[in-house]
Amino acid sequence: MAEILVTGAAGFIGSHFVDELIRDGHNVYGVDNFITSTPANISHLDDEPLFRFTERDITKGIEFPGALDYIANLASPASPVDYYEYPLETMLVGSVGAYHCLELAREKKAVFLQASTSEVYGDPEVTPQPESYWGRVNSFGPRACYDEAKRFAEALAYTYRAKEWAESRIARIFNTFGPRMRKNDGRAVPNFINQALAGEPITVYGDGSQTRSFCYINDLVEGLARLLFSPVTTPVNIGNPNEMTILDIAEQIREKINPESEIVFLPLPENDPKQRKPDISKAGKLLGWEPKWALEDGLDKTIEYFKSDRPTA
Repeated sequence: MAEILVTGAAGFIGSHFVDELIRDGHNVYGVDNFITSTPANISHLDDEPLFRFTERDITKGIEFPGALDYIANLASPASPVDYYEYPLETMLVGSVGAYHCLELAREKKAVFLQASTSEVYGDPEVTPQPESYWGRVNSFGPRACYDEAKRFAEALAYTYRAKEWAESRIARIFNTFGPRMRKNDGRAVPNFINQALAGEPITVYGDGSQTRSFCYINDLVEGLARLLFSPVTTPVNIGNPNEMTILDIAEQIREKINPESEIVFLPLPENDPKQRKPDISKAGKLLGWEPKWALEDGLDKTIEYFKSDRPTA
């Protein structure tokens, strides 16, 4: 049993990661300021003895009175809708917030995990994207607040490890979906599902030929847990390499919910990546991990969630 602090614990990925750690019998301490998350995501843990929660903004500092073995930093707005609305908060949590977490890891002699992103690859010229690819990122554009915050957090984690101040792990998370995403999340899967359920047109940006690789949340958090407890100190891609076009995923969701739904096309946002496909050979070799959930099964679970009356705003 380990003592683990998880920031961003009430977020979509964070709450599922907390569940994964608790299932493995660990004591988990959650932190979140609810800027883009909801208490509903962790309400099922109200009576869980292995979980304790504190509402806190980690950019203001973070203290912990007891021993810690691991710190997993999952705190950050993560969809374009969110980081367009909160660009400064996004940059600060990826820089100042990550710094405070690393300082706490240094104090506690804890292993630090940074949840990074496939966005560090920008609009890639290489596919699939291996961890050795340095990326093609615009530092002067609307997505820069998120992309550069994550790249800075990776550099900060590298520096603490290189200086032997704190052991670090870096997970580069690719497109993930599943229950507990918000209806107004703004990303493709929840957008398409909720538009189809509401009988509204399904909005696809650009001509829909841009690609993404969708990983179901259960697979993602298993990969994160394996990385956290591993000795791997270099970045690792965690995602599903099953690449498809945005138009294809829209059509699949339409067929599952409302085949009569109209698909309409809107202008492509600035710097929207044309392709995403992770090279996960490193995760397979070093972590023994690969995704197991079929896209169709994950979509069914996610659609079921959005059909329910559970809060998702």
